[in-house]
Amino acid sequence: MKEDHLIPLAKEFLAYYAGVKRKSPRTVELYTVNLSQFFEYLALQYDGIPLKDIRSLHIQSWLVDGLKGRPESPDTIAPGTIRHKISTLRSFFKYAVRQQVIGQSPMVKVVSPKLRKRLPVFVEQKGMEQLEQNSVEGEEIFGDDFKGATAQLIIALLYQTGIRQAELLGIKLYDVDVSNSQIKVLGKGNKERIIPLSNELVHHIQAYDARKRQELENPELEYLLVNEKGSRVSKGYVYRLVKAALSQVTTISKRSPHVLRHTFATHLVNNGAQLNAVKDLLGHSSLASTQVYTHNTIESLKKAYRQAHPKA
Repeated sequence: MKEDHLIPLAKEFLAYYAGVKRKSPRTVELYTVNLSQFFEYLALQYDGIPLKDIRSLHIQSWLVDGLKGRPESPDTIAPGTIRHKISTLRSFFKYAVRQQVIGQSPMVKVVSPKLRKRLPVFVEQKGMEQLEQNSVEGEEIFGDDFKGATAQLIIALLYQTGIRQAELLGIKLYDVDVSNSQIKVLGKGNKERIIPLSNELVHHIQAYDARKRQELENPELEYLLVNEKGSRVSKGYVYRLVKAALSQVTTISKRSPHVLRHTFATHLVNNGAQLNAVKDLLGHSSLASTQVYTHNTIESLKKAYRQAHPKA
């Protein structure tokens, strides 16, 4: 992790974010890189200007000129990356004000670029039905071995609950409440949420667990999902199984576990589910994050209108 050009206050800020704010190691690493690049630029271009003299002009200059020669040059850098760098500086200078090192943040006049909204990619309902039926034009999608059984349950859990891949990997056997047909998952920010399960999915889980105990030698029993060797499944293992399965039923370019989360939400909204209910099922902290799924509904309506209306 690059820290060569960090001033003492920046190191103090990063320690605060890691220890007190309990930010993830990845977030702290990105903040470290951004701040190191920023102060390196100030040292080279402005001879290490004092913190109290930094103005919005210096920050805008860094965003435009200070990234030249890097892989993410201003000509190709994504708006989201710029926004993250601005967010890092905004948090740092807010900390500096709170510590009374400076009187006012220079970020007041720095505006983040707008992000283009991208519609969530999802699998059509027909494709999901083919996965559930394990058949495309008479050909099996999943084998009848344990790996095939694991892939089928992974697909069923992701599509029928909308959980994230990380949440899927963390499911322990005792998280499944068979009597109440529900499952407990640990989401972002260590927030737990309860998601209902269909009776069919409950039986699927029970059958998988029984098969795991019967066919595998000394399988890991704490976690629900294991590979053919009986060890807890990994992120890469899940990704490969999902990608291979989705490749059989859809032509969309993205075929990741997260696509099944989008598919879960989109199908719910398209079939009349209330947004607040979808929000709670997904574990979103804000309804704004869930509203993106209404755009797919609108696009479907537009498509139907163009195909069927004589004046379209």
